[in-house]
Amino acid sequence: MQFGGRYHIAAPRPAVWAALNDPEKLKAAIPGCSYIAWSGLNTLDLEIKVNLGVVHPTFKGGLELSDMKPAERYTLSGRGKGGLMGLAEGAADITLADAGDETLLSFLARGGASGQVMKLGRALIGNSAQRIIDGFFERFGAAIGAEVTPLGPPEELGQPVETNG
Repeated sequence: MQFGGRYHIAAPRPAVWAALNDPEKLKAAIPGCSYIAWSGLNTLDLEIKVNLGVVHPTFKGGLELSDMKPAERYTLSGRGKGGLMGLAEGAADITLADAGDETLLSFLARGGASGQVMKLGRALIGNSAQRIIDGFFERFGAAIGAEVTPLGPPEELGQPVETNG
């Protein structure tokens, strides 16, 4: 599965970068997150209860940041085990750009799952993933005190993207 998005964040790029690397801000923004903490220089451990509609598994796993250029980009890779539900994993390329004194955040993510999660079907998982992403950015904006405006999918997904000027 592949999905992505573009968001205008009414905050300067360095502040957005700092918040994207602050476990307390991330915990407040990630729906169902009960734990997140740095476990190494570029790794985080986390625990998330995911709402997949008919089931609500808790995934425990980790995130790794790579291809980092501070305040500009990184790749975030994650893998989590959801008990009997199986394994979920994914990665997202996240980039930040200036939009005047504010920030344009773009991401392109890919992910997959095994076990019982896949039996639920791609449509259900895809819809859940988009709800999680939308919820993340809404809560992220609240956590950093900035308005976040969705701009649609990135051009890499083959769909047109609206720009503001």
